[in-house]
Amino acid sequence: MATYDDMRQPGLIPAGTSRRTRFAEWVDRHSGTFFIAPCVTLILIFAIFPTIYSIFFALSRVRFTGDGLRFRFVGFRNFSKQFFGSSEVHFLGRTDPVSLFGYAVFAVIVVAVLVWLWRSRKISTWVGMIGRTISAAMAIFLSWILCASLLSGNSIGTLYTTLFYVFVGCALQFFIGTGLAFLCSQPISGKNFFRVVFFIPLMITPLGVGYAMRMVADVGKGPLEPVLQFMGLSDWVWSVDAWSARFMMVVSDSWQWIPFIFICMLAALENIPRDHVEAAQVDGASSWQIFREITWPQVLPVAVTVLLIRMIEAFKIVDLPNIMTGGGPGSATESMTLHSMYIWRANDLGSSAAIAYLLLILTVVVCASFFNYVVLGQVRKVRA
Repeated sequence: MATYDDMRQPGLIPAGTSRRTRFAEWVDRHSGTFFIAPCVTLILIFAIFPTIYSIFFALSRVRFTGDGLRFRFVGFRNFSKQFFGSSEVHFLGRTDPVSLFGYAVFAVIVVAVLVWLWRSRKISTWVGMIGRTISAAMAIFLSWILCASLLSGNSIGTLYTTLFYVFVGCALQFFIGTGLAFLCSQPISGKNFFRVVFFIPLMITPLGVGYAMRMVADVGKGPLEPVLQFMGLSDWVWSVDAWSARFMMVVSDSWQWIPFIFICMLAALENIPRDHVEAAQVDGASSWQIFREITWPQVLPVAVTVLLIRMIEAFKIVDLPNIMTGGGPGSATESMTLHSMYIWRANDLGSSAAIAYLLLILTVVVCASFFNYVVLGQVRKVRA
């Protein structure tokens, strides 16, 4: 005898069933599709469709006319302009002349990457080798730009300014946020107060953070002016030097995003079973041994995941350099997102879309490489 669930399958509903009952059964079978359909539709409208439509901008020369926009297909000319054309220095930085030190470092990096890629052929599938080849090609390209610009005494462009914000900023935020979380997870007095205080910067809008840090960093009228005078730096202006301005962006961004690392790592630390720690203390393990062998392996999956999320967000930094320096001095503090926004303001929509896609490619390759070779690698070590 057929059960109710069997009768719900197509073709098993009795012939005498009414049309309304059949419709109700059909709706019940497809209820999952109906529930997710609005979400999928919104994603298609507000995410996927604009992304695909922007490809037409990136591959075209766009002009404003009285009737709207006029597209003229130019292929990859908007992209090649960033590497070989008029925007090369702005995007890649100055790469000539290349010093002997730059050539030497580049040769060492290339050899190390090729050796890593050669050894990977035995432990990876052909799909994995394609991914590793893409990562290796990106590593070699970024290494050449680094050696030809920064290591040869030349200026860097928006590409490496963005990478500077991502790697230096995220590393600083992770270490400080994790350290604060570890301190607040200890049995100390007043830790609930500090938890609230450390979380406050995350609730401030980026616009407010930008103006607040701009006021704090004012060497003439800011709160640090007496300290700078005492140190003999009253005439020093951070905004006219490229690297001091970049470091100020990192400090400002870190002040805003350290609370995110802090609250996530605090939750991970407080979920560690206390019996493991107490057993290690009974066995005579030191605090460092407990952290290395018990605490860190258990919070590692959360740590690398939080760092990956923060890296993805850091690639999109635009508020702070736009508010605090306007991308200056020159274009020293411009990120790729801000670079794209300035070109968009100049009505060069094709080049703006091309830079946005270059940022997308850079973000995907860097973050996917970090996830595959760092996150998954560390998780496998912990499980082993």
